[in-house]
Amino acid sequence: MAASSRGFFDFKLRVTPQLNHFPELCRRKRRKLCFDAQRVPLGNLKFHCCCSDSVTPIRRTSGAGNGGDKIEERRFDPKKNSHIHRVRTQATPPAAMPFASPPSILKQEKFFPRCTPRNSGPQSRDTPPKRDTGIANEKDWGISLLNENVNESGTNEDGSTWYRENGEELGENGYRCRWTRMGGQSHDGSSQWKETWWEKSDWTGYKELGVEKSGRNSEGDSWWETWQENLHQDEWSNIARIERSAQKQAKSGTENAGWYEKWWEKYDAKGWTEKGAHKYGRLNEQSWWEKWGENYDGRGSVLKWTDKWAETELGTKWGDKWEERFFKGIGSRHGETWHVSPSSERWSRTWGEEHFGNGKVHKYGNSTTGESWDIVVDEDTYYE
Repeated sequence: MAASSRGFFDFKLRVTPQLNHFPELCRRKRRKLCFDAQRVPLGNLKFHCCCSDSVTPIRRTSGAGNGGDKIEERRFDPKKNSHIHRVRTQATPPAAMPFASPPSILKQEKFFPRCTPRNSGPQSRDTPPKRDTGIANEKDWGISLLNENVNESGTNEDGSTWYRENGEELGENGYRCRWTRMGGQSHDGSSQWKETWWEKSDWTGYKELGVEKSGRNSEGDSWWETWQENLHQDEWSNIARIERSAQKQAKSGTENAGWYEKWWEKYDAKGWTEKGAHKYGRLNEQSWWEKWGENYDGRGSVLKWTDKWAETELGTKWGDKWEERFFKGIGSRHGETWHVSPSSERWSRTWGEEHFGNGKVHKYGNSTTGESWDIVVDEDTYYE
């Protein structure tokens, strides 16, 4: 896979040029806002992708006889010149990926420097993806996934030891897996850590990046985490899909405490999206849980829900949950907040909203203590 050196996606710029409308080299005097990719070569042509003032002076120098040069100045006004085309770029799959920052053509520093030797080799264009898992990327850890076999180890001044190795595995259908493993421990073995990074791909277009990390310290604390990002094409629908997932857990060595969490994000090229998370934690006599999910069908339908609760060893429990469904401005919300005492006495309040899409919202609810409401109000509807 070329994700560590090329990223997940390739961007294409589609242009239908009219060759007789390409002016000579332009000298822009006024303020302009340009893409970071200053020049994009296409065949024997070079494009300047800029947003400049509406009227841009262009000077052209030509021989005028009698040993003199004639400087001709033209002003092109997009409103008066129908042959001036605006060029837009579009990423495929869609760029609507809010959880991890997707590669963006506008975020890269430059495709090419202003002056590049004609026979120089290809230059890197990569900006490593930023991940929301709190895990540093390969470059920050000094990890190289280049095709170079490394097997080394050593001892530090404090007596701690370390090792690092990498390799490559090949299989059927163009399967390729490049991996890097590293780890170490303190001089007495009370602290240990290890990591494994991998990069996979095959001829079907499947690509995957992943890492697994674990360790423990001298106080007895231990932890484990893993994350994966993959791009593949669904074999039934032939639609490109992207999936990201992560799991983390930790446990205290000095008290009854620990936590675990799992989250995932899934996308396809038609706009379908699913997000979710499960979390659990414990601190001495108290425990808590949380689950949430989001679904988008790519055609305007939205479903969101959350359910979280906690309890103590004495028997006290409490929680809160809600759900919302919308489609084209019409939908509903409803939820419940509840509490249970050690003597099993229960209190709860339920509520709901109906949004009609015309600026009217029906709100209703009740509680076990006698609260009740049922009204229609003028209110705007908002949802993601």
